[in-house]
Amino acid sequence: MFKPTPNPPPETDPVSPYATLDSKKLHDAAEKALDHYLKPDTSHLRSTRDRAMNMFAVAPDANAEAIVIQTYETFSSVSILLLDLADSLDDKPRHLAMAIYQLSELGLLLVEKTLENEQAISAA
Repeated sequence: MFKPTPNPPPETDPVSPYATLDSKKLHDAAEKALDHYLKPDTSHLRSTRDRAMNMFAVAPDANAEAIVIQTYETFSSVSILLLDLADSLDDKPRHLAMAIYQLSELGLLLVEKTLENEQAISAA
């Protein structure tokens, strides 16, 4: 039977900087190399959360009354959309749409009150 001869142990370079293996340093070096070649540089990008939060903005110098009026119009549109949606649903989904509609109506009432107060302050 043929028996292969074992490979001789590799010779160590006496001048090697890796004469003593420091696993932390080796791990850090490997991570740095992998990051350099495989990890894209995203430092110039803003996070998804930042972009989502800045999709819409209100002008800092916007008139308070105009903001309240726009909010009222938005709530009114949402209420109408929810009623139309609820009309096409049955059972649990319909009840859910109606619950959301009621919350939007509450928001509408709050905005109406704010608008009344804003107009009262402007008139005074």
